[in-house]
This record gives sequence, structure tokens and C-alpha cells, in this order.
Amino acid sequence: MSPHRKATATAHANIALIKYWGKADETLIIPRTPSLSLTLDELYTTTTVEFGTRHADEASLDGAPVTGRAMDRITAFLDIVREQAGIHTGAQVTSVNTVPTAAGLASSASGFAALAGAASAAAGLELDDRDLSRLARRGSGSASRSVFGGLALWNAGHDDATSYAEPVSGGAEMSRNLAIVVLVIDDGPKGISSREAMRRTVDTSADYTAWVDRHAGHLAEARAAIAAGDLVRLGEATETNALGMHATMRAAVPPVDYLTTGSHAALQAVQDARDEGFSAWATMDAGPNVKVLTSADQADALDVWLRDRLAAPVPGLRTIVTHAGPGIRVEEGQS
Repeated sequence: MSPHRKATATAHANIALIKYWGKADETLIIPRTPSLSLTLDELYTTTTVEFGTRHADEASLDGAPVTGRAMDRITAFLDIVREQAGIHTGAQVTSVNTVPTAAGLASSASGFAALAGAASAAAGLELDDRDLSRLARRGSGSASRSVFGGLALWNAGHDDATSYAEPVSGGAEMSRNLAIVVLVIDDGPKGISSREAMRRTVDTSADYTAWVDRHAGHLAEARAAIAAGDLVRLGEATETNALGMHATMRAAVPPVDYLTTGSHAALQAVQDARDEGFSAWATMDAGPNVKVLTSADQADALDVWLRDRLAAPVPGLRTIVTHAGPGIRVEEGQS
């Protein structure tokens, strides 16, 4: 390998419609359930990795140095790449993020997918999409899905080779007709990380096993809905799966509750929007923000309606209208 080789990758965030929550293997990040997501056009991370310029890894995010636990995660991930490539130098990592970090908006998905794409290319690894998805998974489970555009399915698998994402069969056409309205209630860092919340839920929640048992039905319903182009069925499966996941967290000991007063107001507003004739179904990840699945042709009108309805109960609300986005893009270069 050239002693100074770099690459840049752009990966987009994704929102899981059918969730992954809980790991069967924490080291390899093998999930207990498969998951299905929509990659988003407007939310993405661009990362440049250059090996050979220093002994120790250094990273910056939006111009600020990355330190502490976040830097430890980057170095641990780069160690995986270095081991596969047989190289021993440090790396310079430079990232720019349009996704609010650590607020339940899938910043780790786009971040580690972009890091996987840039680092593997800079290290001279020639990975196909499946292997790149497997690599991205080692940084953050949801990053495995951000390798692909539109609707993606992360197969849970049972080991490193079998746990990877891929495009949903028949999902390309429906993807173009989907949109997500993100209701940003609080874009500050979470009080408890996703990893800790998952661990606590799996270990202590009396409701977790029942949710896992129901999960297969939610996924089957979502896939059937996509095959039929049926947004209503997809939306109902999406909302049921997410609300069930958060119920398992609240049953943990001690409880994990990401929902704020603003979150509850937003969930009620989504239900009210449906009653008014909008295609609108709520989903939430590890954080207070609510994402609303809708049709591409209703997204702007729904955004206006929700902002008006939530102006009083959720002061400072910010919204992002997003559509189906592309898969990862990688550019290699010499320095």
C-alpha cells in the first residue's frame, strides 16, 4: 500500500421502520432481531481517512477534535481495518455531519458507514457491498444498513459472516414514494446511550422477550406491505413495532424512558394528523425525537400541519423533511 493513501466516503443516515433492539453478541454486534430501514437523502456524514501521516489516530467532527469514548470507538474500528489490511500506521479522520449527534437521529449509522467506506478504501481493501455492510456493523449496528439506499434489510444472522444488510426485495419503487418528517424535539446528547439502554432492556425488562416474539410478525407484515406497495400496512407495522420497543425500555429496571412531554405531544399530533386524513405513522429510536413516515407527495403539507399543531406544546420544535436517499459513495485518492 502507498504510505500516504486517503479516501472519502459519504453515507446517509437511515431510520429503522422495523427495529433492532438488543444484541446477541456485543463484540461482533450481532442483533437479536433483523431490522428494516429507509435511508434518508438529507441527513448524511462525509468522512475522509488518511493512513500513514501519524503514529496515533486523530479525528475531528465538524472542525472540533474528537476525544474520549467517541475517539476510543473510532480507534477500535480502525484497528479492525488495520488488521484486515495488514497495516500499522495511525490515521487522520475528518468528518462533517449534517445529522445531530447522539440525539436518536441515526448519526452513528451514517458516521460509521462513512468511516467504514473511507477507511477500507484508504487501507486498500476491496470490499463488495455485503462485506462493507459487515464491516460497518462492527462500528454501529445500524451502520450496516446505511451502505444501501432506499429500503434496506439487516439480516440478523448468527455470526460475522451472516449478519449483513441488503436492499429490500421489491423496495426500490416504493422507496421513491416514501418520506420521513423528522420532529426534532431535542437535538442535545442523550442522557443514556443506546448501547446502555439496549443492555439494560435485554437484561431486565419483563416485556422484552414478548416484543422479540412479536417482532417477526411486524417484519413479515412490513415486507408484505412493501411488496404490495401498501403504505397503510407499512405505516401500521412501523408504529406498532416502535411503540412496543419503547414499552420494553420502560419496563427495564431502572426504566429507560426517552419520551419527553414534547415527545408525547408529537405522538398525539401524528394520530390527530391521521384522523385529519394524512398518511402519517410515528416511529422513534433511542431519543426524544419523533419521525413520521408519510408519502412523498404529502410530506410538505404534513410538515406544515404538524409545525402548526405543535407550535404551542413544543416550543423550539425544528422539523426536517427527508426522502429516500442513496447508498454509500466512496472516492479514493492519493496524497
